[in-house]
Amino acid sequence: MIVASKQCSGCYACVSKCPQNCIRMKTDDEGFWYPEVLSESCIDCGVCERVCPAKHEQAQINEPAAFAVYNKDEKVRGGSSSGGVFTALAEYIIESGGVVFGAEFDEKFNVVHGFAEQKSELGRFRGSKYVQSRIGQSYIKARQFLKAGRTVLFSGTPCQIAGLKSYLGHGYDNLFTVDLICHGVPSPKVWDKYLKHKEQRAGAPVAGVNFRSKQQSWKKFAMALSFGNKMVYNKTLDKDEYLRAFLQNVTLRPSCYECNFKTLGRTSDLTLADFWGVDVVMPDFADDKGVSLVLVHSDKGNNLLEVISDKIVRQQADLIRAIAFNSAAIKPVEKHPARDLFFGDLNNMPFDDLVKKYCRIGFKTKVRRAYRSAGSKAKRLIAKI
Repeated sequence: MIVASKQCSGCYACVSKCPQNCIRMKTDDEGFWYPEVLSESCIDCGVCERVCPAKHEQAQINEPAAFAVYNKDEKVRGGSSSGGVFTALAEYIIESGGVVFGAEFDEKFNVVHGFAEQKSELGRFRGSKYVQSRIGQSYIKARQFLKAGRTVLFSGTPCQIAGLKSYLGHGYDNLFTVDLICHGVPSPKVWDKYLKHKEQRAGAPVAGVNFRSKQQSWKKFAMALSFGNKMVYNKTLDKDEYLRAFLQNVTLRPSCYECNFKTLGRTSDLTLADFWGVDVVMPDFADDKGVSLVLVHSDKGNNLLEVISDKIVRQQADLIRAIAFNSAAIKPVEKHPARDLFFGDLNNMPFDDLVKKYCRIGFKTKVRRAYRSAGSKAKRLIAKI
C-alpha cells in the first residue's frame, strides 16, 4: 500500500509516474479506485511514494484575491453551473493554440478526464459533475503537450491538481491550473446505480445529464436527465435522491472527510466556485442566474483573468466575506454517521429506498437551516470587519 486508503484520493500520480508501469487502479466494493502494485514487476524504486501528494503535502502560503465574476454571454452563463467563467478561460486558451483538460462524460455517462483542442469541444467540460472523475492518461498527455510547447489549462479537484503538479515534478510557464471549492467526490458506483434506477423508471437509456439545471433557480438547482424515449426528469436538490445523498455527505470517498487540500493557500493558479451568499455579500450581483467566486493564487492566474476581462463582469470581493457561506473552501465536510451502512446496503436495496433509509433528515429543512446558519455567521463576521 502506497498510502493508507483513508488518505488516498485516487489522483493517479503514482500510476502515471511509475517507470515500470506496474501500478494499476483497482476498484473496491464501494466503487472507488486505489493503486495496486504488481509486485512481480516492481523494482522498489520508491517513485510511487515520492510522487504521492498525500504523503508529501506541501503547505502553500498565500492569501488569494477574491472576485465575483460572471460571463457576459447569457447563453454560456445559463448553461454553466455558476457564472460561466471556466468557458471564458478555456476559450482564450484554445484561441491561443492551447489545450484544455477537464471532466467530461463518456458514452456511458461515466465521468472521466479528457482534453479539447477546439472551441466546439468545450461544451463537454461545462457544468459540474458530482462524481469522481477518472484521470487515466491525462497527466501523461498534459506533459506531452507542455514539452511540445503548447499552452495547457488543466482543471480538476484540488487533489487532482496536486497530483498533476507532483507528477510533473517542476513548474511549466505554459501550464495554467484551475481547481474547485470541492464538497467531496461521490462514488462512481453510486452514480451508476442511480442512473440504472432512473433508466428502469423511464423505460429507456439516459441520453443527457445536467447536475445543475437552473431552470427553476440557481440557488435551488436541479438534476435534469433526458432519456432515449424523449422523457425528461427534472427534480430540485431537495427532491432528487442522488443530490440529497451527495449533499448529506453519505456517498463520498473516505479521503474527502480528512481532505488536506482544502485551504486558502493552494497550488493552483485559480480556484472557481459558486459564490453562495452573494445576495448578502454583494447584492448587486444577485440576479439568480449564477455568479462565480474566483480566487486568484498567482500572478499567472491574475494575468489569465485579466486577458478575458472583455468577456466577463468582475468585481473584487473581501476574501473572508466571500468564503463565509462556503466552508468547503477551508475544511472537509463531516462524515455522515450512517455512511458505512449506506455502502453496506448499496448492492441490496433499490436506490430510492436506500436514500430514504439513510437520508431521513428533512433535506429541505436541513438546507434552509444550514443556509440560515451560514448567513447569520456571515453577517456577524461582516459586522466585525
